[in-house]
Amino acid sequence: MKRLLFIIFALFFVQLYAQSNSKLLDSLSYYQELSKSKSQSLEDRLKYAKVASDFAEDTKNDSIILSAGRNLAYSYLINGEFDRFKEVSLVNLEQAIKLKDSNALAYTNKNLGWYYYQIEDDNTNAYRYFVEALKYFDVLKNLKEKAEIIYSIAVLQDNEKDYLGSEQNAVEALKIFNAINDSKYNLDKYLVLNLLGSVSNKLENYDDSIEYHKQALEISKRLKNEYKYYLESMNNLALPYREKGDYSRALDIYRELLNDPKLKSENIVFYSLILENYAFTRFLKGDYDYQSLEDDFLKALKVADSINDPYTKLAASIDLAKFYKANDKRSSALKYAEESYKISKDIPIVELYLESMIILSGLTNGDVSKSYLEEHIRLSDSLLKVERSVRNKFARIKYGADQLEAENKQITRENLYLLILSAGLLFTAVLVYLVISQRSKNRKLKLIQVQQKANEDIYNLMLSQQDKVDEARAKEKIRVSKELHDGVLGRLFGTRLSLDSINFKDGKEAMMARANYISQLKTIEEDIRKISHELNTDFVSGSGFMDIVSELIENQTKAYDLTYEFNYTDDISWDSVSNKTKINIYRIIQESMQNIYKHANAKAIKISISLEKNVICLDIIDDGEGFDTSKSKKGIGLKNMTSRVEEINGKITFTSQSGNGTTVNVKIPYTNQST
Repeated sequence: MKRLLFIIFALFFVQLYAQSNSKLLDSLSYYQELSKSKSQSLEDRLKYAKVASDFAEDTKNDSIILSAGRNLAYSYLINGEFDRFKEVSLVNLEQAIKLKDSNALAYTNKNLGWYYYQIEDDNTNAYRYFVEALKYFDVLKNLKEKAEIIYSIAVLQDNEKDYLGSEQNAVEALKIFNAINDSKYNLDKYLVLNLLGSVSNKLENYDDSIEYHKQALEISKRLKNEYKYYLESMNNLALPYREKGDYSRALDIYRELLNDPKLKSENIVFYSLILENYAFTRFLKGDYDYQSLEDDFLKALKVADSINDPYTKLAASIDLAKFYKANDKRSSALKYAEESYKISKDIPIVELYLESMIILSGLTNGDVSKSYLEEHIRLSDSLLKVERSVRNKFARIKYGADQLEAENKQITRENLYLLILSAGLLFTAVLVYLVISQRSKNRKLKLIQVQQKANEDIYNLMLSQQDKVDEARAKEKIRVSKELHDGVLGRLFGTRLSLDSINFKDGKEAMMARANYISQLKTIEEDIRKISHELNTDFVSGSGFMDIVSELIENQTKAYDLTYEFNYTDDISWDSVSNKTKINIYRIIQESMQNIYKHANAKAIKISISLEKNVICLDIIDDGEGFDTSKSKKGIGLKNMTSRVEEINGKITFTSQSGNGTTVNVKIPYTNQST
């Protein structure tokens, strides 16, 4: 009887528990559905998710608790409570590991990877969770999620300047999206193509970059917010054109965007960016109107400042500093370089921060310049160490994840078989040896490829140098031809006509005229001899260059009835100075003395050649009448001298006042010269 009563009570309590549990699950389901309803406010959805999570805890069922926890984490996410999102996600991850729930492990790791990348800007932890997520999505055969994770990893590698790794992963992600071939993933394909275009540009594969951006541009036409993505792709497309030196094509793209009436009204931020890029591309091209280009730079800066866009403002400030520096506006260049330095301290664009230091070091002097240069070096070294450290961490994380997976499989399958475990360890050791051996072979192959590329570059450089030599010879032939035609032949023709005119005259006057013209013919003969001597002058032997210059100065001052003083230093190794440079120095001295003879009415000339801070300094000073430099710069003699100096990357200045003589100062770089 007692036994029967016990069974009845037991059945009663089981039924009561079942009814209670059913009500609990019903309540859980009800609040969970409310938390997912888009008709509810975000705050209410979070409130219902919390209630559902509490009911789930009461069930003591791990699977139900995990499901409710994932829903709660999502509710925190859409409400912007990111710290709580992280806390709940970490709890969910532990629960998923306990249950070995591959689906939950995949998505929870993905969510945590997103959190560390977007919220905490922690690329290392983001990479760790994305690698874990990729492992589980691969097992689940979820191609769409797998491709998204691979793309996310590629973005992290790009951020850490592992461009080759980023390119490899981005290509793999693109292959998966192309294989899926579903239009609803067009945005994903667009993002991957954009990344590939950017990475290819950084790797200096400009043609590949252009092709990727063109493909992205085509896809942008099929996306929501088409205009936004169109602007982004057009701007991105212009960059590799500019980097490869095709400035005209880049400018065409920027003009097309700036002529679009919608740009300024619908996207003022992009308008300022495009205007700045357009101005800087014009500057790089070189053939620009100073005032117009300055106005474009200042306009872009003004627009960026008005909308408080620090990124475009920084780019415009740096580019303005370069522009003013190139146009010898030192104070303006320094102003904007300091402004860019100040802005770049506050926003995370380290490359522009480093660039601003380099510009400032070139615009300042002494200890100030040195401090900027030292700061640049310190920061560059620090960044390099950080990048290497992060890349090493990435490699260790990936290797660690692979190792952990291999160890787990081995523990579950081979725990009781010591012999098999030993065989597995031996296999692993052999595999590691093969991997190391293969990597060593790959490194050797890459070294050989680099050497071949270097040899090709050297060969191309030799061909280029030979072309320059041939071009210089051709120009010199043309010059001599002009001198013979315009000078010697003209004078011969005039003298011949004059002799013809007195050919039939007699008397003392006719004899004196003929004697005068015969004297002119002798002068012309001397000019022909001088041109022949110039053509025979050998600049190849650097050791005798000063002897050649000395002979030139001695002969011409004697012909021009000038006293002279010639000083030069022995510090310059003329063997290491290019023939082109020596020829132009010779011609500049020759042209200067001719100008002095023709125009200055000078009695004495002083010429000096010295070396100051790796710069060859040539000074030519006369005591003649001088001239107004502001009115005489269009003369053919001064133009020829200026042109010759520019050909060898030098600078020339003329200092003179009427009645006070003239000083010609030429500065030519001495370093990196070669014969």
